[in-house]
Amino acid sequence: VLSHNLYTVLCIPHDPVALEEHFRDDDDGPVSSQGYMPYLNKYILDKVEEGAFVKENFDELCWTLTAKKNYKPDRNGNSVVSHQDAFKLWCLFNFLSEDKYPLVMVPDEVEYLLKKICTAMNVELNCCELDDYLSQEPQGQEELTVWQFLDMVNSGRFLQGIEQEAISMAVEEVYQEVIEDVLKQARSPHVLGHEPCPAPNPVLISISRVQGYLWKRGQLRRNWSERWFMLKPSVLSYYMSEERKEKKGSIALDKHCCVEVLPDRDGKRCMFCVKTSSRTYEMSASDTRQRQEWMLAIQTAIRLQAEGKKSLHKDLKQKRREQREQRDQRKAAKEEEMQRLKQLQEEKERKLQELELLKEAQRQAEILLQEEEQRRRQQHEEMQRTLEIQLQEAEQARASMQAEMVLKEAEAERQRKRILELEAMQERLQEALQQEVKARQDEEAVRYAQARLLAEEEEKLKQLMKLKEEQEEYIIKTQREKQVLKQEMENKNKYLEEAQKQLEEVRVNRQRVDQDVMAAQRKLRQASTNVKHWNVQMNRLMHPIGPGDKRTNVSGGVFAGYQPLLSQRDSSLK
Repeated sequence: VLSHNLYTVLCIPHDPVALEEHFRDDDDGPVSSQGYMPYLNKYILDKVEEGAFVKENFDELCWTLTAKKNYKPDRNGNSVVSHQDAFKLWCLFNFLSEDKYPLVMVPDEVEYLLKKICTAMNVELNCCELDDYLSQEPQGQEELTVWQFLDMVNSGRFLQGIEQEAISMAVEEVYQEVIEDVLKQARSPHVLGHEPCPAPNPVLISISRVQGYLWKRGQLRRNWSERWFMLKPSVLSYYMSEERKEKKGSIALDKHCCVEVLPDRDGKRCMFCVKTSSRTYEMSASDTRQRQEWMLAIQTAIRLQAEGKKSLHKDLKQKRREQREQRDQRKAAKEEEMQRLKQLQEEKERKLQELELLKEAQRQAEILLQEEEQRRRQQHEEMQRTLEIQLQEAEQARASMQAEMVLKEAEAERQRKRILELEAMQERLQEALQQEVKARQDEEAVRYAQARLLAEEEEKLKQLMKLKEEQEEYIIKTQREKQVLKQEMENKNKYLEEAQKQLEEVRVNRQRVDQDVMAAQRKLRQASTNVKHWNVQMNRLMHPIGPGDKRTNVSGGVFAGYQPLLSQRDSSLK
């Protein structure tokens, strides 16, 4: 039964003969996990193709096989999560667990998952409570199995006072984000009746929420319609409503796509567009923050496509694992460093004892040195007093020389300032002269330009008068042509009325002719009746009268003479 169900959900052709052949030599007792694994690997798992089966169906089968024996909810129906939510938590646990058997989740991943669920409900996780719970586990067993994790959630220590419906909605949101790789949603800040959290980091928004309503502009009719959008790493799908029963379309995302802000128009604001290689999709958000969140999320999806990553959370999980490994390495290095420091401390204490012995000998030597040092200090103080007197005399001489230098430098500075003022005055005079020359040149140029403009103005005035005369002549000519056309229209209307009258006469004549034709047809039918009557009479007269040869010949000759006359009569009647 297990193999049959695995064949079904993994979309592999059933092979019951292989099962019988594999277990032919071991058909007496129950099969252990170790005995079933070779068959599972060879005949089932090796035949699985990527993307050929529905992952959710496979998860449901595994959950059905394991939950009945291991999952123990409250029998009175007071469990914090429903059976379906427990299945989704089981899927999330499998995704975030370590890559080893049996599957376990480290405390960091447990805290990460609980924080995401609490964030979806706009509540804050009590990390101290989580640390206390994990500390109650046996020493060295801080990692949790999936059943321990579900028991911890159902204990109510972390989700106390929250309705089951709110927990179910939060678990569904995290499940869609992590398992189904949906990247963007729009939520009300007062969802589930809790107060809104502080404004989150925009980068975290783009990867933590999955779907929402946006206004989209059509391609053909160019009208605006509200659609429910769902963002995944490779596609942005939109539906008629949030139930996702009627899919209206999808936008394939690749590394060539881009997102741009559009100016407000057509009564829509907070607009942006998604440009693909084949089309540009225009959309409108409810406010600027929602537009920024959607743009960041779509850019994240495009970046994932450019980097060749199929799942964002697999990448994040790998990064968290690398961070934990680096942290463990730092912790091991720190412990090693502490051990080394402890050894150094012992070595230091041993050397300190040796140093105490040396200090005692050093104190004896220092007493002798102090006496010698005192004698040398007295000699040094006498020498220092002599040098200080000489130094004071040298300082006085130096001060007098510096005063003289300051006076000379002040005089030189005054001379330099006077020279600079004269040079500046000469430059200003030269500039004034150049400006005057330039002003005269500009005045002459302006006069010449003014004369030229006056001449051009006179010429244009003449052209304007000429154009005005031509325009008046054209207006008179147009009025004349208009009168001629009006007269022609009146004549054509008269001709049309006469033609209509003639048409009426033709119709009357046609009716009269039709009546004559009908009368002629009646006469023709009457004549045809008469012809048939005369033919009957003539046929009677054509029979010979006997007996006797002569009378016969005479009769034949007489009727033979009538025959051409009859033929001529028939021709004339026809």
